[in-house]
Amino acid sequence: MLRTALLLFMSFAMGFAIMSSELLGGRILAPNFGSSIFVWGSIITVYMLALSLGYLLGGQWSLRAPNFRKFGLLFLVAGLSLLHIVLFDQWAMETVFLRVEDPRGGALLASLLLFFGPTVIMGIAAPYGVRLLVESRESSGRAAGFLYFVSTLGSALGTIMTSFYLVVWFEIDQIIYCCTGLLVLLGVIACLMPDNAKDHHLTEGGN
Repeated sequence: MLRTALLLFMSFAMGFAIMSSELLGGRILAPNFGSSIFVWGSIITVYMLALSLGYLLGGQWSLRAPNFRKFGLLFLVAGLSLLHIVLFDQWAMETVFLRVEDPRGGALLASLLLFFGPTVIMGIAAPYGVRLLVESRESSGRAAGFLYFVSTLGSALGTIMTSFYLVVWFEIDQIIYCCTGLLVLLGVIACLMPDNAKDHHLTEGGN
């Protein structure tokens, strides 16, 4: 029960972090590329492509001896990968801005450099979490639906909290640091959870 609750909360937090970072992307690119539809189109395209690749990779990875510790390590890496945005945003935007004259190409390239990698890693969590949550083939659809329900609730809360409140109360870097800290903390907690034989049973059942 505790593991299931933690897994669901981790999926909720990941959904929150994905949408929070996506919204902050618009604020990060605005000083150099404005906030036109080109910028938002670039950000949304990059996030959709990265998440689709993350879902694909996560589905494949979940077939290889899935367990809670690996899920925790994934959250550690995902949280730390968000620091890439804070550490390289100025360099990426100035480099692209000086070399790409077309604002559409510039916004798209800057979005790729800053957001693609972290979003791919965060996207891996959803299918991997589904595999850990599923207890039998008969209940797989219900488990997947419930996890995506919880994750999407996190995305909705991340969207409204970031756009309505967090950008007013905090600096962009501070919000990203908070998302990083949350994902890393959850990753550490998951890594410290004791092994569960059910994880290995799922692997045998999938083969």
